[in-house]
Order: sequence, then C-alpha cells, then structure tokens
Amino acid sequence: MKRRWHIKTHMLVTLIGLTTAILLIVALAFNLAVYGFIRSRVSAQLSGVSQNAADERRDVGRGPAPGQDREQTQQEYEDPSGAPEQEQDPQQAPDEGGAESFDGRPDRVMGTRGSAVLLNADGTVFDNMHGDGAVAEALSSWYRERVCVDQAASVRNKLVFLEDGTYVVSAGEDPVTEGKIMLAYVDVTSVMAFTQLINVVLLSVILAAILISVLLSRRFARSFAEPVRKLSDFAGEIGGGELEPREFRFRDVEFDALAGSMNRMTADLREAKQKQEVFFQNVSHELRTPLTSIRGNAEGIVYGLMEPQDAAKVILAESDKLGGLVEDILFLSRAGKEKRDAGVRELDLREVFSLCVSEQRAEAEQKGVCFVFDFDESPVLLKIREQDAERMLGNLISNAVRYAEKEVTLRCRNETDAVFFAVEDDGPGVAEEDLPHVFERMYKGKGGRHGIGLAIAQAAAQSCGGAITARNDGGAVFEARFPCLGGEPGIRDGNRHSSETR
Repeated sequence: MKRRWHIKTHMLVTLIGLTTAILLIVALAFNLAVYGFIRSRVSAQLSGVSQNAADERRDVGRGPAPGQDREQTQQEYEDPSGAPEQEQDPQQAPDEGGAESFDGRPDRVMGTRGSAVLLNADGTVFDNMHGDGAVAEALSSWYRERVCVDQAASVRNKLVFLEDGTYVVSAGEDPVTEGKIMLAYVDVTSVMAFTQLINVVLLSVILAAILISVLLSRRFARSFAEPVRKLSDFAGEIGGGELEPREFRFRDVEFDALAGSMNRMTADLREAKQKQEVFFQNVSHELRTPLTSIRGNAEGIVYGLMEPQDAAKVILAESDKLGGLVEDILFLSRAGKEKRDAGVRELDLREVFSLCVSEQRAEAEQKGVCFVFDFDESPVLLKIREQDAERMLGNLISNAVRYAEKEVTLRCRNETDAVFFAVEDDGPGVAEEDLPHVFERMYKGKGGRHGIGLAIAQAAAQSCGGAITARNDGGAVFEARFPCLGGEPGIRDGNRHSSETR
C-alpha cells in the first residue's frame, strides 16, 4: 500500500527537493567547468615552466664565456639584447625569485607562479634555481616519501597538497646532468582558495534558496490545501444528504469553477430527489387504487356480498392494469442501463405501427375514432429493440386515441438523412403550461392516467439515438427523427401512400 501524504507535506518536499537538485546541479556544473578551465591553463603553464627550465639548464651546461660568471650568463638569458637593466618602478612589487622567464607566459593563470627545482637521485635538493627554498625543500620531502626514482616519469600534472600551499607538479630527467631530476611546479594556492570561496558562496546560496523555498512552499501549500479541504467537506455534506448550496470565494479560477460545478450538482441532486419523492408518491397512489379494488371485490366474494363471476372479472381487469403499471415502472427503471446493442435489430416502423393500431382498434372504434395512415411505400427501417418500438409507438397511439375527436393520423417516412414518424390527433391539444413537462415521469396532464406513458416513449426513442418532441397544430402532434441506417439517404416525401381505416 502506498504511503499517503498530506498535500502540504507533499508540496513542501517536492519544492525543496527540486530547488536543491537544481542548485546542486548548477554548483556541480560550475565546479567542473572551473576545474576543467584551471586544469587546462595550469597544464599549459606547467609545460611552459618545464620547457623554460630545461632551456636554462642547457644554456648553463654549455658554460659561461671567458670572463663571465653564472650571474652574468643568467642576466644575458633573461635579457638577450644586452640592454642595461632599467630601474624598477618602486610601485611595482619585485618578482620573487627572479623567475621572469618562468612566469611571463601569456597563458599563465592569474594568481599562480611557476618555477622548478633540481633534485638529486635520492630526492634531495641539488639546485633551487629560481624557486623559493622552503617550497623546494617541501617538494623534495614529498618526492622522497611518495615517489620512487624509477617512477619520476609518472608524475605529470599531479596536484600536491603541502602545509604551505597547493601545487601542480611534473617531474622529468635533467637534460644536462644524468641522474638528476627536474621538478617543475606551479603554485595554485590562491586559485584553490578562490574556488573554495566560490563554493562557500554557492553553498550559502543553496541554503538561502532552500529556506526561501520552505517559506514559499508553505504559503503556496496552505493556499492550495485550504480550498481542497473546504471542497472536501462540502462533498462530505453532499454525500450525507445535505443538498444545500454553499457560497465559496476562491482566488484560483479552477477552484472557483469546481465550487460552481459542485453547487450546480447539488441543485440537480436536490431537484432529482424531489422528483423521486413525487414519483414514489404517485406510484404508491397508482398502485393503491387497483389493489383497493382487488381487495374490495375479494372481500365481497368472501362475505357473499358480490356475485363471484362479476367480482372475478373486476379483479382480473385490475390485476391486468396493475401488471401493466408494474411493467412500465420496471421499464423506466432499466432505461439507459441496459447495453444499447442488446436485442437491437432492423424493424420496419410501418409494421410496428400496424401492430400497435390493431391493439388499440377496439378502444378507437368504441370512441368513434378512425386512423389515417401516411406511410412511405418502401420500408422505413430503424435499428431498435422490438419491445422498445412497440412501447414507444403504442403509448403515443394510446395517448392520441384518448384525446382525439374523430381521427388519429400516423405518419412514417424516410427523409434525406433521417427516419421520421409522427402521431397526430384532432383533439384539444396539450395545454401550453404542460408542454415542457409532458415527458417527465409521473407528470399527469388533464385526462392523464399514470403519467409514465410518454416518459416511456421518450426513453425508448433516446435508446436508439432519437428524441420525441410535442407541439400543437390544431391538435397534439408528437413527432420524432432518427439517424438513417449507416448514414444512407432515405426515400423522399414524394414516394408515399395514404389510407384511412376504422
């Protein structure tokens, strides 16, 4: 099971982790770039120092000219033109060790100094050359402790940490005297100190950024978690049956939109609950009437107050009415829940109309109502469950017969992109205030029976992608359109026939 986190904690950890990771990556990239730059420049500088020191050793190895001492020879090497030495600017710091030939390179790293020391085979100092004596002795001690004479060639650009500083060292054989070792080095103490200072600054920036991210994330998490908590409490109230809308004022547009959606959902649920209560009340009333009649006639038979045969006929009729009502209620309860393609097949609506008319013919003849057919000559096919089609058209025809004065017109045809049918009567029509509600469950207009017949017809139409509409045109007109099978065009209005029958 996954560990559950509070939103505040989750956002806090995520933001801090992300900030720290970004800054650490920046610090690592900076250090790699700086060390790469310093290493390449120091390596070039160290190579130059080694070359200069080797050149000086070769010049010294050739020996001074008659009348010249080593100092004079070195002076000529440092200034081959033989020009007299100019007076040094008192504001300019003297060059320690006189190593101008070692440090005057254009690729020298600022803050570094390069020099060389000549060692004996046992690692002791033979010649300090231009370097500092203390540094020479320290490097000599390091060489004796860490490097064997046979491994002198392996010392290339090696970083050495001594008590008095940090140096990059390269070792090689003396080009003049066999058995001597030349150790060239560059003092990078100031560069390393500067790099460490930058790392301290970066660490401080990281810590400050973490602190700022903590403060910001806490504030941001609080502004995010509070609306979620309020909306969660509201959802709990809805789940508990409290369907009263609540007013929220959030700064975030998304939370405000969610609160509006929840309030609209609450209003819809409240309306649905009210309709459900009315529906159950009406159903209870409709069920109570036939049950009361059945019970009364049964008691009449038991106590000898009614003729058994007459009472039995009433009981049978009321039982049929009760059974039909229960079937209608069950149909409505299943509407939209069954698989749409279950039991669906192509039906010719003309045949379904004819079947439903035959079932309603006795009642129509009793009222003196005739049927007028306005059908296409070609089949009018619709994909629908047979039971749905019979209930849809049967309820519409039954409703039309109930209100018709003399005739009921049935239309059924193929249109260019739809299948159309209509059921019309010549009665008084539907009251204007009832028109918006005629398809609602248990809504009974003037002269209605149970209030679910038209709701069943609408549910059946919607199950196959259509919808029934109601309007008045002399009498009531109920018409519907459905998409054609496979999108094929239907037969136009000119190819129809009409007939009238009683």
